[in-house]
Amino acid sequence: MKISAHILNTVVAAFFLAMPLSAPAAADEVELNKLFDSLAQPEQDNWESIERAIWREWSDSGSKAMNLLLNRGRRAMSNRNFSEAIDHFTALTDHAPEFAEGWNMRATAYFGAGQYGLSIADIQRTLVLNPRHFGAMQGLGRMLEEMDDAKNALTAYEAAYAIHPHRPGLKEAVERLGQQVSGQDL
Repeated sequence: MKISAHILNTVVAAFFLAMPLSAPAAADEVELNKLFDSLAQPEQDNWESIERAIWREWSDSGSKAMNLLLNRGRRAMSNRNFSEAIDHFTALTDHAPEFAEGWNMRATAYFGAGQYGLSIADIQRTLVLNPRHFGAMQGLGRMLEEMDDAKNALTAYEAAYAIHPHRPGLKEAVERLGQQVSGQDL
């Protein structure tokens, strides 16, 4: 998938400029802050349960109808029916535009369908709504890496790693791309 360098640079710049200006949308901000503080601890043995608690919080739109759309889209994705998933997530983002996980899941469905430009646009929206969304950051890094943009991929991976140092594959990606960007061989 080819995306012009200008468009890609604009999206990446907007992503990183938007991060410090936005606050995450969460029902219980104090509890979510505690979870993130615990998740960031290097010696955290219980990180998987903390991550699951964060995902549960992110997956609750506050509306049964919107949660139903989210679950239907996820089910379609698990069956690799990306077109159907995109339809459900589009309905979700249309009706709940401030629900970051709707945008993130549609970005994931677009990625699965090979539509990287649309995926990156939805990741950008996800991160405006939820600047701590380590999953969206890691997904952005993966796409940028596949598009041979090692420098920006590294930046996305580093941002995700700073939030969630236990996330599988992140440390390795940061190390691998750090060496590549600095010109060192593995």
